[in-house]
Amino acid sequence: MAALLLCVALLQALFVAGCSPNSTDSLQRRTADATAAAKRDAGAIARGVAEGLARKGLVDINAASVTELQRLPGVTPEVAGKIVEHRPYTSTRDLVRRRILSSAEFERVKGQIIVK
Repeated sequence: MAALLLCVALLQALFVAGCSPNSTDSLQRRTADATAAAKRDAGAIARGVAEGLARKGLVDINAASVTELQRLPGVTPEVAGKIVEHRPYTSTRDLVRRRILSSAEFERVKGQIIVK
């Protein structure tokens, strides 16, 4: 995937350079910029894939242990303890309504939690 992104970026830089009267220095600079962008994007894609593979499914906030809750992004032992203490929940959004998580914290975990 990273190689494909790099090739696309390089071809784009070459195409742009070939369509205008740019110097070789400009071509070199654009190619370097495109390569850096492709490298950065490839790293983000790789981290996303690794995170997705590490997930083991959705976490039921009414049944999960403190340890299981701590595996969620940004959930500290204290927050996990509060989640357990305030059970039961009828909706994942209860975590925000009951002020256990901020809206920003909820946004980070909402795709990984459920209520059964």
